[in-house]
Amino acid sequence: MTKDACTHPGSFGEMCILCGQRLDADSGVTFGYIHKGLRLENDEIVRLRNTDMKNLLRHKKLYLVLDLDHTLLNSTQLIHMSPQEEYLKSQTDSLQDVSKGSLFMLSFMHMMTKLRPFVRAFLKEASELFEMYIYTMGDRAYALEMAKLLDPQREYFSSRVISRDDGTHRHQKGLDVVLGQESAVLILDDTENAWTKHKDNLILMERYHFFASSCHQFGFNCKSLSELKNDESETDGALVTILKVLKRVHGMFFDELEENLVDRDVRQVLKTIRKEVLKGCKLVFSRVFPTGFQADNHLLWKMAEGLGATCLKELDPSVTHVVSTDAGTEKSRWAVKHKKFLVHPQWIEAANYLWQKQPEENFIVNQTKNP
Repeated sequence: MTKDACTHPGSFGEMCILCGQRLDADSGVTFGYIHKGLRLENDEIVRLRNTDMKNLLRHKKLYLVLDLDHTLLNSTQLIHMSPQEEYLKSQTDSLQDVSKGSLFMLSFMHMMTKLRPFVRAFLKEASELFEMYIYTMGDRAYALEMAKLLDPQREYFSSRVISRDDGTHRHQKGLDVVLGQESAVLILDDTENAWTKHKDNLILMERYHFFASSCHQFGFNCKSLSELKNDESETDGALVTILKVLKRVHGMFFDELEENLVDRDVRQVLKTIRKEVLKGCKLVFSRVFPTGFQADNHLLWKMAEGLGATCLKELDPSVTHVVSTDAGTEKSRWAVKHKKFLVHPQWIEAANYLWQKQPEENFIVNQTKNP
């Protein structure tokens, strides 16, 4: 091929991968996690995505992008371990065969890592439905070490391990470095703000705080799971819940939609399933938003609507739930008098994480005592 005719689909070390011509170092998008120094042009990215998508759909698979920290595992620097966590140092699992363990001392990195309960079964089952990526804000060395713990046989992720060194924007994650069509990508992450451009693809994870340093990092003044010598449930923890959601999304995408496969959009499926969670609930809020705050702009209001609830500003007989932080407010008392549900705002948050309406009696509202 002549250099004039070459479309320069990509480059290695500033040289075209087809014709060898030197190219502008800044052209295209870097895919260093696939091969160091690899850059691809937009047309080539589109071509690869289309080809990969057809192949994936043929195998009834979608894409799943997985965050590491607080989603699949929790890590801590050894120097940040609390005195109540010292016992863990004698309970770590062997690095010789990591497939059997869940708590690892990585002395060469001065850290300890705890895998989230059910993560191995989760990855095994999810891999049958999705082509999976790791995408972490950690650096590349850390990402690869975590991938070794989660996937020692390299059967789930292969080279699809993306770190902050591979992203195109600081402090942000983006699907521009994922070779998957956005309409077929689901994201699991505990940090919504990391995905400002892709919130419709995101399934927000409840954070896994095993170590004390993790609690402190997020401003929680409470004992961690490790300090309590406790852990999430292996049978009904966060990953068990989310695996059910993933299976539901996958099933609806392939079996229930009527459009041509290539025209289907996983983001619409996700919205549809979310809107079933609080369907039929009519909510009024009381002493939840700051005075003067535009209620329908509040995160909780939007969260409830996203879950299928109808939010009202004033009481009427159709209201099913009053969401309040104080049982003594006028609206709260109205709820009790008219035998409506009176629930704490955490009822909405729990439904958001668990993708299921929670028993109202678990979210009772106490009366605020005047000082």
